[in-house]
Amino acid sequence: MCDGLGATEINDSSAKSYSISREKFFMLGGVWLVAMEGEPPAERTYRHLAFKVAEDDLAAFEVRLRAIGVEVKEPRPRVEGKANSLYFYDFDNHLFELHTGTLDERLKRYATGI
Repeated sequence: MCDGLGATEINDSSAKSYSISREKFFMLGGVWLVAMEGEPPAERTYRHLAFKVAEDDLAAFEVRLRAIGVEVKEPRPRVEGKANSLYFYDFDNHLFELHTGTLDERLKRYATGI
Protein backbone atom coordinates (compact mmCIF):
# COMPACT_ATOMS: atom_id res chain seq x y z
CA MET A 1 0.00 0.00 0.00
CA CYS A 2 2.96 2.35 0.24
CA ASP A 3 2.84 3.00 -3.50
CA GLY A 4 -0.93 3.36 -3.57
CA LEU A 5 -1.25 5.80 -0.67
CA GLY A 6 2.19 7.37 -0.55
CA ALA A 7 3.04 5.91 2.86
CA THR A 8 6.59 5.29 3.98
CA GLU A 9 7.50 1.98 5.61
CA ILE A 10 9.67 2.73 8.64
CA ASN A 11 9.99 -0.67 10.31
CA ASP A 12 9.48 -4.34 9.45
CA SER A 13 9.80 -6.82 12.32
CA SER A 14 9.76 -9.92 10.11
CA ALA A 15 13.34 -10.74 11.18
CA LYS A 16 12.46 -10.56 14.90
CA SER A 17 9.04 -10.06 16.46
CA TYR A 18 8.74 -7.74 19.45
CA SER A 19 4.98 -8.10 19.85
CA ILE A 20 2.37 -10.84 19.65
CA SER A 21 2.90 -11.05 15.89
CA ARG A 22 5.08 -9.62 13.18
CA GLU A 23 4.34 -6.01 12.43
CA LYS A 24 5.16 -3.20 10.05
CA PHE A 25 5.21 0.49 10.87
CA PHE A 26 4.25 3.14 8.32
CA MET A 27 4.05 6.92 8.25
CA LEU A 28 1.15 8.30 6.22
CA GLY A 29 0.52 12.02 6.17
CA GLY A 30 2.29 12.45 9.51
CA VAL A 31 0.29 9.62 11.13
CA TRP A 32 2.00 6.50 12.48
CA LEU A 33 0.18 3.33 11.37
CA VAL A 34 0.91 -0.23 12.47
CA ALA A 35 -0.08 -3.34 10.52
CA MET A 36 -0.03 -6.53 12.55
CA GLU A 37 0.19 -9.97 10.94
CA GLY A 38 -2.89 -12.11 11.38
CA GLU A 39 -5.71 -13.84 9.62
CA PRO A 40 -7.47 -11.52 7.17
CA PRO A 41 -11.25 -11.20 7.30
CA ALA A 42 -12.93 -14.16 5.61
CA GLU A 43 -15.35 -11.91 3.77
CA ARG A 44 -15.57 -8.33 2.66
CA THR A 45 -17.82 -6.05 4.68
CA TYR A 46 -18.53 -2.33 4.96
CA ARG A 47 -16.47 -2.05 8.17
CA HIS A 48 -13.66 0.29 7.21
CA LEU A 49 -11.07 2.88 8.12
CA ALA A 50 -11.40 6.34 6.59
CA PHE A 51 -8.71 8.91 5.92
CA LYS A 52 -9.25 12.54 4.97
CA VAL A 53 -7.59 13.65 1.73
CA ALA A 54 -7.73 16.83 -0.31
CA GLU A 55 -10.39 16.91 -3.03
CA ASP A 56 -7.69 17.74 -5.59
CA ASP A 57 -5.75 14.58 -4.65
CA LEU A 58 -8.58 12.04 -4.83
CA ALA A 59 -8.26 11.25 -8.56
CA ALA A 60 -4.48 10.77 -8.28
CA PHE A 61 -4.98 8.34 -5.38
CA GLU A 62 -7.43 6.35 -7.50
CA VAL A 63 -4.91 6.09 -10.35
CA ARG A 64 -2.13 4.98 -7.96
CA LEU A 65 -4.35 2.42 -6.21
CA ARG A 66 -5.60 0.93 -9.46
CA ALA A 67 -1.97 0.74 -10.69
CA ILE A 68 -1.01 -1.54 -7.79
CA GLY A 69 -4.02 -3.77 -8.43
CA VAL A 70 -6.32 -3.12 -5.48
CA GLU A 71 -10.07 -3.33 -6.02
CA VAL A 72 -11.59 0.14 -6.13
CA LYS A 73 -15.32 0.02 -5.42
CA GLU A 74 -17.85 1.83 -7.57
CA PRO A 75 -19.04 5.05 -5.91
CA ARG A 76 -22.14 4.63 -3.76
CA PRO A 77 -25.08 7.02 -3.68
CA ARG A 78 -24.38 10.01 -1.42
CA VAL A 79 -26.71 12.38 0.37
CA GLU A 80 -26.51 15.89 -1.02
CA GLY A 81 -23.91 18.00 0.74
CA LYS A 82 -21.52 15.18 1.64
CA ALA A 83 -18.01 15.24 0.26
CA ASN A 84 -16.55 12.65 -2.14
CA SER A 85 -15.14 9.28 -1.16
CA LEU A 86 -13.05 6.56 -2.74
CA TYR A 87 -13.48 3.07 -1.27
CA PHE A 88 -11.01 0.28 -1.92
CA TYR A 89 -10.09 -3.15 -0.57
CA ASP A 90 -6.51 -4.05 0.25
CA PHE A 91 -5.13 -7.47 -0.61
CA ASP A 92 -6.43 -8.93 2.70
CA ASN A 93 -10.09 -7.87 2.31
CA HIS A 94 -9.83 -4.76 4.51
CA LEU A 95 -11.93 -1.84 3.30
CA PHE A 96 -10.52 1.69 3.32
CA GLU A 97 -12.07 5.03 2.45
CA LEU A 98 -10.37 8.20 1.27
CA HIS A 99 -12.77 11.03 2.09
CA THR A 100 -12.52 14.66 1.00
CA GLY A 101 -14.72 16.23 3.67
CA THR A 102 -14.04 17.31 7.22
CA LEU A 103 -15.69 16.23 10.45
CA ASP A 104 -17.22 19.70 10.88
CA GLU A 105 -18.74 19.56 7.39
CA ARG A 106 -20.19 16.11 8.07
CA LEU A 107 -21.70 17.15 11.42
CA LYS A 108 -23.21 20.32 9.93
CA ARG A 109 -24.78 18.24 7.15
CA TYR A 110 -26.22 15.73 9.64
CA ALA A 111 -27.55 18.58 11.82
CA THR A 112 -29.85 19.70 8.98
CA GLY A 113 -31.81 16.48 9.43
CA ILE A 114 -32.56 16.15 5.73
